[in-house]
Amino acid sequence: MSTGFATVSVASILVESALRTPENVALVVGDTETTYAELWQQTRQYAGALRDRGVKEGTPVAMLIPNVADFPRVYYAILALGGVVVPIHALLKGKEIDYVLRDSGAELLVCAAPLLAEGAKGAALAGVPVLSVLLPEANPELPARLEDEARASVPIETYVQRGPFDTATILYTSGTTGTPKGAEGSHFALVEQVNVSLLTTFDMKAGDRVLGALPLFHTFGQTCTMNTAFRAGATVVMVPKFTGDAALQVMNEQQCTIFMGVPTMYFALLDAASRTAERPPLRYGISGGAALPVAVIERFREVYKTEIHEGYGLTETSPVATFNMVGVPPRAGTIGTPIWGVDVEIANTEVADRIELLPVGELGELVIRGHNLMNGYHNRPEDTAKAIVDGWFRTGDLGRKDEDGYLTIVDRTKDMILRNGYNVYPREVEEVLAGHPGVAMVAVYGVPHETHGQEIVASVVLASGATVTVDELLEFVREDVAAYKYPRQIEIVEALPLGPSGKVLKRELVAAYVAREESSAPIGG
Repeated sequence: MSTGFATVSVASILVESALRTPENVALVVGDTETTYAELWQQTRQYAGALRDRGVKEGTPVAMLIPNVADFPRVYYAILALGGVVVPIHALLKGKEIDYVLRDSGAELLVCAAPLLAEGAKGAALAGVPVLSVLLPEANPELPARLEDEARASVPIETYVQRGPFDTATILYTSGTTGTPKGAEGSHFALVEQVNVSLLTTFDMKAGDRVLGALPLFHTFGQTCTMNTAFRAGATVVMVPKFTGDAALQVMNEQQCTIFMGVPTMYFALLDAASRTAERPPLRYGISGGAALPVAVIERFREVYKTEIHEGYGLTETSPVATFNMVGVPPRAGTIGTPIWGVDVEIANTEVADRIELLPVGELGELVIRGHNLMNGYHNRPEDTAKAIVDGWFRTGDLGRKDEDGYLTIVDRTKDMILRNGYNVYPREVEEVLAGHPGVAMVAVYGVPHETHGQEIVASVVLASGATVTVDELLEFVREDVAAYKYPRQIEIVEALPLGPSGKVLKRELVAAYVAREESSAPIGG
């Protein structure tokens, strides 16, 4: 089969907006505004320096940069040269960075000064050269500055066109089981994701101001915030380190019209709203990454006078697969309907070697096919073959589809708790606890138990000023949850452990619980 002659590049997202809306503000970071024309000019200079370093078509280049203007500059500079971007989670340690560099085959690491301690350590282990950004001044003992090399180089003229299925990015999944896997995103999948988002999924245009609080090294922030906003010629207002108070202050000052976040960010915004009466002119919020309790959606509507539209996706699906489309009243508690051109169905979890689709309303595994699928896992043909069966991506998430095509996630297959032979879905219990006015955040998880197999535990963060007790919470949840699935133990905690993308790390809660139990067990018992 001929592959044809069509070409495409994710770099065109920035280039075309710089040509068509050069004076529009692309980025706001603190007091600094950067127009599209300026951002493309700076990117061309960075690309000139990277070209002189040997970056060309197909060269993997890693970047370890927080939410500052250097992220898009470096990201689009690599892509403009036809290189492959390997974004690294900003919270990783040296050995974890070494793994990503080696696994991806990265030939260079561009690292922001605040992250050099771990970044340089990881690069040294992997034997990969480092270029810095944001170093205040040149220092012979530290990596060379990309800014200096950019000034000394000749800027590139324009970007290199690529084949539609050439790899544009390698994004590493969190690695909840085994070592992280690098999902390869094609230029076609990433560009089509943005076009579909703008045409039929989100309602975003040139005048919008989008809060960029989601980490850009993660697929949600990178594609849905940065690439989509830049394709629309909108403005991304960046927040390098998210807190509810800082985000609300920035949204008020910058008059943000769209907020994108994961559930933990919405909890934080509701908490921040209790300390100031000022509200930004939000048209809507977008939530993904994990299920958002219906009670939080309702509270947000009251406090911020706007709707939250929930969607669903994964790194492997570029990321959005389903969404409560903007313009249609969202159905709280659902992840919406499949996006344009993408099929999302429910398959039998018991059948591994092929896809057996289930009828409407039945519980099974969400499977996805369409233009948004990754090329595969980098250098992992066996893992790719397990994940993509008969052209469908197996998500590992359990859910249902109703007669209107709306999908509901019940839980991750691996988060499901098996107590006395009964399946317990943590999300169901979290929904109930989140409805208590004294609860700000909650995570429900299973821990090993001698007689029941697993026992159910909830960790709860209380809302500001709340004085609710464990007994009151237990009584509250017992009223609405069957006897076999309410938590036998509720712990009130200061904070929940979060991953770099803002997801609650339940495995850390389980590990901490098990460690406590073991340390308190009597000797010999």
